[in-house]
Amino acid sequence: MKVVNYKDVLPVVMSNETVKNVAGRVMIGKQDGAKNFCMRVFEMGKNGYTPRHTHDWEHEVFVHTGTGEVLIEDHWHPLSEGSAIFIPANIEHQFKNTSDKTFTFVCLIPSGAPEL
Repeated sequence: MKVVNYKDVLPVVMSNETVKNVAGRVMIGKQDGAKNFCMRVFEMGKNGYTPRHTHDWEHEVFVHTGTGEVLIEDHWHPLSEGSAIFIPANIEHQFKNTSDKTFTFVCLIPSGAPEL
């Protein structure tokens, strides 16, 4: 069992040519004994974005704060606090922040996928 505040988990900051102004935290993962899923929290600053990518696993996303957009198969969808997103396996996708405020979302992936 694990109970933790996300602010107590050190973020991994990502910023290069494919990802900008993103911090990710593994909230619950394989180190915690989670055998089926990994829960991550991502915080995206102003002008932040994730890489445009695909992978062999589905994932589920819940927007906690802020506003942004998700690209799913060449179409951008607006996101705001309370939005839920399902991205099937092998579908090209990308997230981006569309405001000056932090865009925060929870992302669940199956075990075996890279946690960050």
